[in-house]
Amino acid sequence: MKSEPDVFGIDHLERAPGRTTAWDGVRNYQARNHMRAMRLGDGVLFYHSNADPLAVVGSMVVTKEAYADPTQFDPDSPYFDPKATPDQPRWSLVEVTLEQRFARPVLRETLAATPGLESMELLRRGSRLSVIPITESEWRIIHDLI
Repeated sequence: MKSEPDVFGIDHLERAPGRTTAWDGVRNYQARNHMRAMRLGDGVLFYHSNADPLAVVGSMVVTKEAYADPTQFDPDSPYFDPKATPDQPRWSLVEVTLEQRFARPVLRETLAATPGLESMELLRRGSRLSVIPITESEWRIIHDLI
């Protein structure tokens, strides 16, 4: 999961009650579908995007599976969607809990230079989704880098 650190970074998550947050505001169907596929206990990497440096800064765990994102129903929210209804919500979120803040962020350059990560979706040119699946192998390799 990617987020800009000045909008919602790992510092915010670390200060959140229970170090847990609802990952709301995702408004891309493919990213939404990736969240809908997440299961309780799945590991999630926290990536700081649009930042200096670009890096994986920690790991989280899914603590609540996908449910309707309430911001889609709130006309005062920047994530309001007038086409969404409680009977037919368009957008979902999951809840995640901080598992580990990495002592040293794993820089994008390090990811790109690491054998076994060549096919990682995050590293593909033009990849802009805020929620991207990774393989178990990619998870292990990245954790070996910390």
